[in-house]
Amino acid sequence: MDIRVSIFDDNNALRDSLCYLISGTPGFVVAGTYPDGNQVLQHLYRDATDVVLMDIDMPGINGIEATALIKGHFPDVNVLILTSYDDNNKVFAAIQSGATGYLLKKTSPAKILEAIIDVNQGGAPMNAGIARKVLDFFREKKNIATNEYDLSAREKEVLSCLVKGDSYKMIANHCYISMGTVCTHIASIYKKLHVNSKSEAVAKAIRERLINSSL
Repeated sequence: MDIRVSIFDDNNALRDSLCYLISGTPGFVVAGTYPDGNQVLQHLYRDATDVVLMDIDMPGINGIEATALIKGHFPDVNVLILTSYDDNNKVFAAIQSGATGYLLKKTSPAKILEAIIDVNQGGAPMNAGIARKVLDFFREKKNIATNEYDLSAREKEVLSCLVKGDSYKMIANHCYISMGTVCTHIASIYKKLHVNSKSEAVAKAIRERLINSSL
């Protein structure tokens, strides 16, 4: 079955070139070409699409915003970013919005076609330089101990007790503080972690390894 591709790019010449490349290659069909993301949902509702080639810098709704809209309404559609930007902020914003792959516009036509096939088959194609940025980002996150939620030492101790299943009374005894102070710390923990319950706080603490096992 042919792969149906939609192209979003405000560069008319590049958009036309991509259209000729894709429509002229067996196994591919151009579902639509668009100069911006302003009517992205309407376009995709009308023109069934498997893979979207998405530019970032477009008038009105930009590519990152359009990608988030697509993934919110068409989760099975794969979005492949095709842009001139290779700075970290754009790369990670695109990935966080739901993009499945990230290519630079200097990528050869053959590699673009390969990437469309790859992303349609479940891959996450990226230029080597972009992949390196992603790997470096996660390597730094792993190697640098951070406390992005700004939990105090006492709050981390209380959170550790919650993870172990201690009651409020047990926490008070363990930390040598009153029940009222326990409640105050837990309210602060919920606020900092952006959660609303003990179960959510515990799940987040375990998932993101917010506490040391020795606490």
